[in-house]
Amino acid sequence: MARAPPGRLHAGSLAPQPPHHCPLGPSRIGGEKVILLSASAWGFLTAATPLLAHLGSAHLVFMTFSRILTGLLQGVYFPALTSLLSQKVRESERAFIYSTVGAGSQFGTLVTGAVGSLLLDWCGWQSVFYLSGGLTLLWVCYVYRYLLSKQDLILALGVLAQSLPMAGHTRVPWRQLFRKPCVWVAIFSQLSAACSFFILLSWLPTFFKETFPSSQGWVFNMVPWLVAIPASLFSGFLSDHLISQGYRTITVRKFMQVMGLGLSSVFALCLGHTSSFCKSVFFASASIGLHTFNHSGISVNIQDLAPSCAGVLFGVANTAGALAGVVGVGLGGYLIESTGSWTSVFNLVAAVSSLGLCSFLVFGEAQRVDLSPRREDL
Repeated sequence: MARAPPGRLHAGSLAPQPPHHCPLGPSRIGGEKVILLSASAWGFLTAATPLLAHLGSAHLVFMTFSRILTGLLQGVYFPALTSLLSQKVRESERAFIYSTVGAGSQFGTLVTGAVGSLLLDWCGWQSVFYLSGGLTLLWVCYVYRYLLSKQDLILALGVLAQSLPMAGHTRVPWRQLFRKPCVWVAIFSQLSAACSFFILLSWLPTFFKETFPSSQGWVFNMVPWLVAIPASLFSGFLSDHLISQGYRTITVRKFMQVMGLGLSSVFALCLGHTSSFCKSVFFASASIGLHTFNHSGISVNIQDLAPSCAGVLFGVANTAGALAGVVGVGLGGYLIESTGSWTSVFNLVAAVSSLGLCSFLVFGEAQRVDLSPRREDL
């Protein structure tokens, strides 16, 4: 990988410049406040879900609405986190911080799956919702009491309630952003990463159950996530270390994408060409683990491009990725039904990943594009 020329500053190492503020969501009221408010709502809805099941003949409507609302509330988490990190964390530390948070999400998935299985057997399905919702509300109470002031939260609620447009000079520079090929590439690469991950996440359990019906379910449900946690932490550490050693930011981001989309898809392809359970678990773990390198690649590249609008821009990319994931999961099911082969699903994962990787390698950049043209020339 190429290093930055000695004695010269590369993109991202320039002194901070006044941001072109964005008014929407996290960028306007603060990512930490958006996370706290949304977590309060989805924690309450989750804990109250078992009660909704007893609301008479309309319980199905209430349950469906609460799940949709919970999804919408949780959908602001990563955009708010992106906005928070882009404004509070230095470029040389973003990858490790973001990867650490990503590892926390994977750890939560692992623990909830393990403890949830026990609770289902011992206490019924309601206990899973009580536990996850209750833990969320406990976290909210802790953050509210020790990390945020009451005045800040009230101010954030006021801004959300008013939803007033900001002055013209604080609007999101959509036209300026979308004139840059690197912005479109960042969105498309995030879309590819999310789509391929959702396909694996949705179909791997079925693949193992159908291909290895006598295997222990906890092995393929837990081992890949046990690998993903240290892999995510390592990717963040490696990315920040390489940047601190003088490697260009975009070179490091592209290397992380080679690992997260390129090498990860190679192991996914291997899943379709083995009949060994141990090898399949190894390939699945390697694919999921390497996929976490995207946290140190495209996910933080959006913060490189537009730190003042990172939350809004990541929200656009994440929404596109979620929609693509729905289509990808459905297409994967169609391929299984029509071909009768799991190889076609893993080929789909590799194709989607390759498209995102190639586009990012060719057009990806790490220079800021949210500044006014006058400041971009400085």
